[in-house]
Amino acid sequence: MGVFSRLGDIINSNINAMLDKAEDPEKMIRLMIQEMEDTLVDLKSSCAAKMATRAEMERDRDTLLGKHQRWEQRAALAVERGRDDLAKEALLEKKQCAGQLEYAEKDLEHYEGLISECKSNIAQLEQKLEEVTLKHKMLVQRSIHANEKKRARTVMSNATGAQAVMRFGELENRIERMEADADLAGSTAAGSDLEREFDRLESDDAIEEELAALKKTISKPSGKGAAGKNTAEKTDG
Repeated sequence: MGVFSRLGDIINSNINAMLDKAEDPEKMIRLMIQEMEDTLVDLKSSCAAKMATRAEMERDRDTLLGKHQRWEQRAALAVERGRDDLAKEALLEKKQCAGQLEYAEKDLEHYEGLISECKSNIAQLEQKLEEVTLKHKMLVQRSIHANEKKRARTVMSNATGAQAVMRFGELENRIERMEADADLAGSTAAGSDLEREFDRLESDDAIEEELAALKKTISKPSGKGAAGKNTAEKTDG
């Protein structure tokens, strides 16, 4: 069963009220659009059939009108020729044609009313369909916007939540440790260089002292060596 059971339900429907009561407004609108499109196809088909029938009736009417005029002319011809009997027969045929023409005109008038009403219904339904289609587009856009808004709020909620604060705290602590390690590494390297400089200076001093002592030892003659030298000089003398 469709959303609408009659054309009047569609044309007189309050779209906003129906959407307010619907559990799934977007689905409701899709069903409305489908029902309206199907009804519009039926209306146009029916209207086209009525217009075809009207055209056929107009041809029949025109044929009757031709016969009516022809019998009228025959009646006049019979009177001119003194044939009143034939004139009466012609006038009877003319009267019958006039009656048929009257019915044909009434039927045509009735069909004109049906076609006019059908065209009016089509125009109203097309206007209603345009309204519902616009509602559907707006509803889809609102749905997209609502989903985007929901995702944004979820992201913001996660960013300001306890877990996020904890993660930021852990990240901050990690960065502080890295900075401390860098400072410590720089301080240790500087201390090591300074230590090596002083060690070098102290080592140089020790070597200088040792070198000086060695020089003194070499330049100062020992006692035994001097006595032997004097003895040798006496013997030679």
